[in-house]
Amino acid sequence: MTKEASTTATPFGDIMRRAVVATPNAIGGAFAARDGEMVDSYATGDPFDFAVLTAQYGVVLALLHAAFGTLHHGGVDYYIARYAKLDLVLYSVDAGYYAVMAIAREPDAQPDNEPFGDALATLAAATKELRREMG
Repeated sequence: MTKEASTTATPFGDIMRRAVVATPNAIGGAFAARDGEMVDSYATGDPFDFAVLTAQYGVVLALLHAAFGTLHHGGVDYYIARYAKLDLVLYSVDAGYYAVMAIAREPDAQPDNEPFGDALATLAAATKELRREMG
């Protein structure tokens, strides 16, 4: 599937689409509320699967905020999760909203060829745009 697999309905989805298209191996990006409800997204695969993934990581991010808040370290700016075939980057946006990006892992990728630099840079830029769009 190409990176033009799904359409977006809002300016938030357009921001996420641009971030996904700009990030090597990215397969989806979403903007969601603290309860996991997706505002809009862009994904190259099944949109329902990506919505479920987005909601689940809203729970993870809420737990991280609670844990670090209890320890008086402040909130979580971003979080990275690594799996055998997928990497995820979550970014706190504002007022409990967050952005998530999924990056397909290449089976032969060398440890020094990680996608996080690109993903963190594009998602950080997208987060700034999301904040502006939120008003």
